[in-house]
Amino acid sequence: MKIITAIEPQKAQKGRVNLFLDGAFAFSISIPLATTAGLQEGQKLSPIEIEKLKNAETFQRSFASALKFLSPRPRSEAEIRARLRRHGYEIEIIQQVIAKLKKQKLIDDTVFAQFWRESRETFKPRSRRLIEAELRQKGVAAETIAEATASFDDELGAYKAAQRKASSLQGLDYPSFHKRLGTFLRQRGFSYELINHTIERVWQEQGNIQPDLQSCSTERGF
Repeated sequence: MKIITAIEPQKAQKGRVNLFLDGAFAFSISIPLATTAGLQEGQKLSPIEIEKLKNAETFQRSFASALKFLSPRPRSEAEIRARLRRHGYEIEIIQQVIAKLKKQKLIDDTVFAQFWRESRETFKPRSRRLIEAELRQKGVAAETIAEATASFDDELGAYKAAQRKASSLQGLDYPSFHKRLGTFLRQRGFSYELINHTIERVWQEQGNIQPDLQSCSTERGF
């Protein structure tokens, strides 16, 4: 058994205290955890109790790290696991964090995949194939990806992407317009046929005359 000889507030980090056992610094813990555990000077702690306190503190820090990672946007389960591994947390702690996040509905790969698809459609249109590749890279299961992208419309995605880009290409002749916009759409994963169709549509919607497609055939390589 060890005796708590001092509980001192940390100067560097607010909300934390340093725990001294038998006159020597042992470890630091959060004030809420110290309060919940009812720690006080003179209290005796067994090795098992000390280990539980350390584990509880580690869990709290890892959970806080996960919450911070989630704060800018939703994340996939695999992203959170990878983040916690990089911070040096053990698998058992990571499992506990994931379980609590799921219980609180803070992570859900089905919801995440739908969010990712909608975000891409709204802000950075790209092909279904490319969105699926991004979701795979984030560790989302194939079935979940298929469900999230089942109704995806590549034609609409290409059109939205082209509309945004075309505003910066006004004044170009058709071959230059075709080449620049074609390269842009190809980088976003769209097929060659869809790219050509979309370019022609946007070109005409800008009030331009029907392009001479035969004269532009040399632009097929973008």
